[in-house]
Amino acid sequence: MGRFIYDTAGNSVDIDDRTLAHLRIVVMNKLRRSESFMFDVEIGDGSGRRSFWIHESVPLQFHFFGSRPPRINRVWIEELMQAASSPNGLSITPEPTEDSAPAPE
Repeated sequence: MGRFIYDTAGNSVDIDDRTLAHLRIVVMNKLRRSESFMFDVEIGDGSGRRSFWIHESVPLQFHFFGSRPPRINRVWIEELMQAASSPNGLSITPEPTEDSAPAPE
């Protein structure tokens, strides 16, 4: 279980390492383009949801507890990137199988 840490006040949410690795790629790519967005996440203890406004001026940390980086699912990255660019913002969706990618035309 990893941790997404937002701002210098230490606001954080625990997120599975595998999921966190994929979120890190999405956040990194959006901020590299100077694109701010909303990130909604359910709190693991069932106490509700938290929304974070992700902006390049806000310090972020991705704390991984595992020692090995996971294999990245490109289909999931694409889905998460589309969500981050949508009016509703980024939220964690179930990981699709990599063979669920649309066939090239």
